Order: sequence, then C-alpha cells, then structure tokens
Amino acid sequence: MSALHDLPGARRFDVETPDGVRLAAVEAGRADGPTVVLVHGYPDTKEIWGDVAARLADRFRIVAYDVRGAGGSSRPDATSAYVLQRLADDFEDVLDAVAPEGTVHLVGHDWGSVQAWEFVTTPRIAGRIASFTTISGPSLDHLALVTREGLAKPTPKRLSRNLEQMFRSWYVYALHVPVAPELAWRGILGKHWPAMMRRNEKTLGAPEPSLPEDAAFGAKLYRANVRHRMAAPRRDATTDIPVQLVVPDRDKFLAKRLYDELDRFAPNLTRRQVSGGHWVPRTRPDLLARWIAEFVDRVDGDPAGRGAAPLPATVAVAKGRRARRAAAYRSRFAGQLAVVTGAGSGIGRATALSLAEAGARLVLVDRDAATAGRTADLCEVLGAAGAHPEAVDVSDADAMAQLAEKVRAVHGVPDLVVNNAGIGIAGSFLDTTPEEWKRTLDVNLWGVIHGCRLFGAMMAERGQGGHIVNTASAAAFQPSKSLPAYSTSKAAVLMLSECLRAEFAAYGIGVTAVCPGFVATGITGATRFAGTSAEQERSLREKTTKAYQRRGYPPEKVADAILRAVAENTAVQPVTPEAHAARAASRFTPRVLRALARVDLPK
Repeated sequence: MSALHDLPGARRFDVETPDGVRLAAVEAGRADGPTVVLVHGYPDTKEIWGDVAARLADRFRIVAYDVRGAGGSSRPDATSAYVLQRLADDFEDVLDAVAPEGTVHLVGHDWGSVQAWEFVTTPRIAGRIASFTTISGPSLDHLALVTREGLAKPTPKRLSRNLEQMFRSWYVYALHVPVAPELAWRGILGKHWPAMMRRNEKTLGAPEPSLPEDAAFGAKLYRANVRHRMAAPRRDATTDIPVQLVVPDRDKFLAKRLYDELDRFAPNLTRRQVSGGHWVPRTRPDLLARWIAEFVDRVDGDPAGRGAAPLPATVAVAKGRRARRAAAYRSRFAGQLAVVTGAGSGIGRATALSLAEAGARLVLVDRDAATAGRTADLCEVLGAAGAHPEAVDVSDADAMAQLAEKVRAVHGVPDLVVNNAGIGIAGSFLDTTPEEWKRTLDVNLWGVIHGCRLFGAMMAERGQGGHIVNTASAAAFQPSKSLPAYSTSKAAVLMLSECLRAEFAAYGIGVTAVCPGFVATGITGATRFAGTSAEQERSLREKTTKAYQRRGYPPEKVADAILRAVAENTAVQPVTPEAHAARAASRFTPRVLRALARVDLPK
C-alpha cells in the first residue's frame, strides 16, 4: 500500500484551528494541477487514500488530512468537540491553508463523506467546492428526512428499505453504548481488526499503529451527531454542486436503496456502482482514481463549474431507446472492465456496443481481427472508456491463456466477462462426424470453459467480485433430433454456469447463463449442416437466414437482457418468447418437448 508521504512532492504540514486543535495534513502531487481534497472515514486515517492518491498524483494536487481525533491530529476529550459544525470549520481551515482563493474537488469516504455532505450543503463553504465524490457515507440530514417520510407515508418499498438499513446500522447502536466501545477497540477488537478486514473486505496492508485510539475517539463522531441529526435534520441540506455517488454493491453497512432519492437533495448527480465492499479506497483504488479523475475533468471543462451534465456528453451519440438504456446502465458499468468474446458480430457485437454506451472499458475478442477492430471503433464513438480488439480463437487454450495474462497486465482484472463466441451446426447424430462434434464442443463449450477458468481465477484472487455471462441457447431446454451437437454444447454451457454460480458465490462472483431463441445474427450464414453437399448446405443456410430475418428479433434486445441480468444477478436469462416457453415446458411439461424433438426441421 502506498504511503502519502512517499508520493512525489509530498509535504507534511499542520493546520491550527481557532479552538486549539491541530490537524495533521499532507500535500503531494502536481503543484499546478487541480486540487483534490481527500477526507477519510472511521476508524481510518488519511493513509487510507495512499493508493488512490498515488494514481492521481501525476495530474492533480492531492491534499489529505487526519480529522480531529484520528492519526496525527489532536484528540479533544469532549464529545461536543466532534459535532458536524466543528468538523466543517476544520475543513474550512484546511481550505484557507491550501486554497485560500481557488476551488477544490472534494472526495469523502464513510464518515469523511458524512462530514463532506455538511460541507457541500453549508453555503459559506459550498462556494469553494467545485465537485464532490461521495463513497459509502450518506448525509445524516437526508437519511433522517427519507426515514421520516417512510414512516409518515409508508409503502412496502419504503418500509423494507428502512428495515434493511436499521439492521445494517447495528454498529451505530453499539457505538452509543458508554465506555464499552473504547474498551473493545483498545483491547480485543483493535487486536483482531486487521485480520477481520483481510477476511471480510479482502483489504491489503496493515492499519495505522494509532488504530485503537483512532477508533476509540472516533466513536464520539456518532455520539455527537447521529441522534441529534436524526431528531432534528436540516431541511435545507441541498446542493447544486456536481456530485458523483459511488455505491459498492456489497457494502455490509449501507443499503444500496438508501440513495434512491438522493437526486432530490443533489439534482446534479451521477451515480456509479462498483463491485466491492465498504472499503473501496483500499480494495479498488484503480477504478476509484479513474472515476475521480474523469469527474474532475468533466467538471473543470464546464466554465461555470456548476453545470456539468449528470452523464458524459458521449451518451448523446445514442438516440431514443438506446440512449435511455445506456443511461439506465451507466451507473452499473461505467469505468468497469469487460471482456466480450465473439464481439465481431451478432450478440457479442451488440453487447459490446451497449456496454460502450454505458461507459465501460472493453476488451473485444474475435477470431476475425478486422471485425473486432470495427466493433472497437464503434465502441469508441459510442462512449466506451476504452475499446481494445484482440484476435483470438476461444477454442485455443494456449491463446486464451496468453490473452488472459495480457488483459491482466495491460488493463487489469475484468469486472465482467461475456463468453459469447459460438458456432452453429445442424444435422442428425448419425450424420455428424467426430471432427464436427469436436469443433462444436471446442468452440461452444471449451471456449466458455477457458474464459470462466482463466478470468474467474483472476476475479477470485482479487477478492472483489465480478460477473461472468455465458451464452447458452433455448436449445439447452429443447431437445431436437436435428440439433444434437449444438443442443448438447449449449446444455453443457447451461449446467456449467449453474455449477460455477454455486462455486463462485463464495467469491462474490455472479454467473449468468443467457439463453436466446431465434435471433437475427450472422451465425446462420456460417452454420454447418452435417451430412449435406456443399450446394445443399448453401441452400439451407440461405433459407435459415431468411427465416431468422423474418422472425426479426434483433441482437440488441439480447444485449439489453444481458446487461439487465448482470445488474440483477440473474442465474438463467431466457431471451425471446420461444426461449421462455421452452424453459417453462422443460420444467412443467417435458413430454411435450420430447414430442417436439421428433419433428423434422423444414428444409
């Protein structure tokens, strides 16, 4: 883990407050760059920002300080010394020291974010803040107002949200108990906290030696503020400052639904979701630093510093329904790394374009380098945070291993892998040769196995979750005497996905099997028809392609279903009416499917 004092140009200094508190601060990075002020949470110190700051220091002037009661700062004994108004005064004193005339970009995590909401909603301070990135720390005022409304006008959604957060807030109640938290932190809890963090949050690096005292004094933050603000919230706690909300999808302390009405209080809001737990500054510093930099760049590009659009301008390239879909998924996929196989055409290409509109970074894999390159070009136009084509045959184990290592070395560990590459084959079992069976299974099944094994291992090792999508087919539900090789390969993909979903759940990795029916893609033009002459095969391909085109189900709808399935962590996602019907029949009326399996396909 990077230390702040080791960053380029690092300078330690103290800020003295009028009430006699000394705040220990560090300034580092590029002296002439935009100023980013990082505020830590509980029970951390400013050092939690080390890895994030290291990734920002080449472009930005970084300022971080220990809040009162933590790290190298003074530790007032009185609980009243920790009220939010005092903490806002401290922040203003830091601003006077580092940016007496200009504005700063504010980033807060946990209680650093709780404090920061006080800063950005306090008029005398808000004018000195250009943007605010909030991570795992709600405004106490917003929380109180939303909770009260849920009780005054209850709905099932509001009640369930309030109950969920009430149970997640058990630690808040514990910290209000007199004396006990201090004894626990200075004793057994402080001793075992590092191991608990490594086990539950997959964090790296040792905590600060001051942890027991930081945690003991930090309990005063809760006692000085929570009950008071929940009882008497500020109703004017709103801001027009551009706010970037980063929501970890596995935060054990804060419900994701807690922020659903945040745009009422901060209308200039961009919401992003990250795969990880509560302490993402430690576990996902690469992604967090990238998002902070992008947000600062966008805000600084706006002359007034207040009118930045909630979504990047590149989304405007998409029109109509596609634009609305991109906006809906941007909070989930923006900035995340996705690997898509079979990305040169069909469902893979449509999925890549949808992810591009959602702001993802993309590695686009296809055995045809030219089509992968064309997809990458389109993705760049549609707003991808980067699109990189790779020419790889997914059935080649060595080539896939080399691809996986290249992706990790150049781009990092993927957050999403879409194993989509596949080939079609029709014809009876007796007409299908061993070579045709092998090629079908090599691509349709082994290609998926390679992607799951290589990238799944990376995700598990990283310990911050992720998602894998495997493209199966409605043929996985529906037996057919005309499609034995294809149906077998897709049924195997479906069962593989179900098995991996069970195994990978322990690592926070979701697995989805997507099962499309008849979709108008290019796969029919290259389908092999076993036991036919070249002329017969050409005729059958033409007829099948025309039939699929008349069906008219576009791959973009499958792409939308894929993104929705990832967002909702769906296990099996049939797509098209016939796929839903086949799945239902396989569960409730399998005899009907067996009868249909005997029907000859039209020629």
